[in-house]
Amino acid sequence: MIKKILTHWTTAFITLFVLTYIGLQDPWVKEVLRLKSFDYLLANEEKSQSQDITIITIDEEAIEKYGQWPWPRDVLADLIVNLRQAETGIIVMPILFTEPDRFGGDWEFCSVLEYGTVIAQVGTTQKRTSNPVPRGVAKIGDPLKFLFEWPGMLGPLPELSKCTQGVGVINTAPEIDGVVRRVPLLMKIGDEVYPNMAIETIRVAVGDPSYQVKADDFGVTAMRVPAYATINTDANARIWLRWNKEFNTISAASQDFSAAAGTTIIIALTAEGTSSIVATPTGEKYDYVISANSLQTILDGETITRYDSLIELMLAFAIGCVIVLVCRFTPYWSIALLLGAGTFAGLNYTTIAFESLVLFDITWILLTAFIVGFHSTFLRFILEFRLKQQIRKQFEKYLDPRQVAILVKDPSKLKLGGERKEMSFLFMDIVGFTPISEYYKNKDDPEGLVEVINDYLNRMSIIVLRNGGTIDKYMGDCIMAFWNAPLDCENHAEMAVKTAIECAEETDKIKAEFKEKGLPDINIGSGVNTGTCIVGNMGSEMRLDYSVIGDAVNLAARLEAATRNYKDKNGKVTPLLYPSFTYEKLKNIKSVEVDKIKVKGKEELITIYKPI
Repeated sequence: MIKKILTHWTTAFITLFVLTYIGLQDPWVKEVLRLKSFDYLLANEEKSQSQDITIITIDEEAIEKYGQWPWPRDVLADLIVNLRQAETGIIVMPILFTEPDRFGGDWEFCSVLEYGTVIAQVGTTQKRTSNPVPRGVAKIGDPLKFLFEWPGMLGPLPELSKCTQGVGVINTAPEIDGVVRRVPLLMKIGDEVYPNMAIETIRVAVGDPSYQVKADDFGVTAMRVPAYATINTDANARIWLRWNKEFNTISAASQDFSAAAGTTIIIALTAEGTSSIVATPTGEKYDYVISANSLQTILDGETITRYDSLIELMLAFAIGCVIVLVCRFTPYWSIALLLGAGTFAGLNYTTIAFESLVLFDITWILLTAFIVGFHSTFLRFILEFRLKQQIRKQFEKYLDPRQVAILVKDPSKLKLGGERKEMSFLFMDIVGFTPISEYYKNKDDPEGLVEVINDYLNRMSIIVLRNGGTIDKYMGDCIMAFWNAPLDCENHAEMAVKTAIECAEETDKIKAEFKEKGLPDINIGSGVNTGTCIVGNMGSEMRLDYSVIGDAVNLAARLEAATRNYKDKNGKVTPLLYPSFTYEKLKNIKSVEVDKIKVKGKEELITIYKPI
């Protein structure tokens, strides 16, 4: 009897101590459970209409009115002027302006940025310093080692950064499951501290030139903009976002912005193909929602705080001890009653705590209670029937090593990183899209336009994928694709050119179909380039995007734009151009030299070719 009791106590408390040790290590399972419980609380807050922020959307209606994105900057300038005439507040644009306007509208755009505007810069995975805009930071302690870090920075054009009053970082910090719940107000870029766009907006609003940040040995504790209230953060300078506000939206195509008077404006990209989607506790949202909710959370002054995780762990241990005793000396039904009552009480306390803006993690407490309860109950069951059953053999059947091997995965696959690789790139765009847009606009049939574009993109994409290409992204009616990654392709240059030729042939079929339907004529312009770039998982450890970075990519885009300058005697645009480096790698495709041209970012002339 004593031996049985000792066996129960020993194994039960070993389980409890193991769970406590695991809890101290804070494994990903615990973190995911915790975050999902918080999602329920965050997503089910009672929502109200924001009186502080208005979203001006660059949506399909605006694209139809002003043309495909990116717009000429004089269009954006006119939009800002119209907003100011409506007596709006600070104008925030989480949009990168890293290259000069191809229409020469930067001066006009700059002139409207001089008062009450905030534009974006972004941390990059590459060690680069492209026009970063720093801010003065007064440090108490050393916050740098606790901040989210990016090796490089991609900032706006220098002339734009000098005109605007604020430049904020728009990077996020998704959690382990890829969901954005917290946003860092400060980030480390190189050896400098840069502000998030939301806190930069606050700085511009109060008119102060700097920030203050306080840190101790355990992390960042708070930050503030002088003349504004102190903002409590977590150790990594993050704040939990509130999701309890709905934002009024007005299309950029509107002629009346009076409803936005007195509010902070966020100009957001929402048209298909222009904006990314992020995961949030309330579902997938456009990325501007992060900027809006970050700013709203700060404006409300109701930042959420976390309960001390050590206290939560101690409570889990105490409850586990109680359950061990209950499981040993009470009937089975009392165990179920205790666990049910404890779950109910814990959930209610969590809800009450959240009403005071405190996040209390009940998941590990419940997990500990149920595991210890199940474990102790099972042990009790084993002790009662150990003479009639061969326990060890039963466990061996359940714990098949082959199944463990299936569950074990290589962690290196989740690491960030890129590789330098020679690749071929294709940019392909519709030439003559405006007449098509005008045709459907005059017919008041935007659905028809969408159907045409989707059909075109689908037919082109089939050809790209059939030839082993990887579609990087869609930009309106433009397709970007590349070869030789992630799978190796020895003849990548030839396959890229072959794809462009086949797409041009398919476009001829589309033209014939358009002619039968009485639609305007279209052509296709494609640029192919071969060169070395960086390819791999770009982003954070929580949210990755397989993409490419390099000058060779830009040249392909420049060549695609250059196709408009070369036409045959019938006025048809040359459908494909590629440089000499690509030409030299073609074995089965005959080519002819077209011209020598100078492209942006290159000092030497580029010899361009087209297939015969």
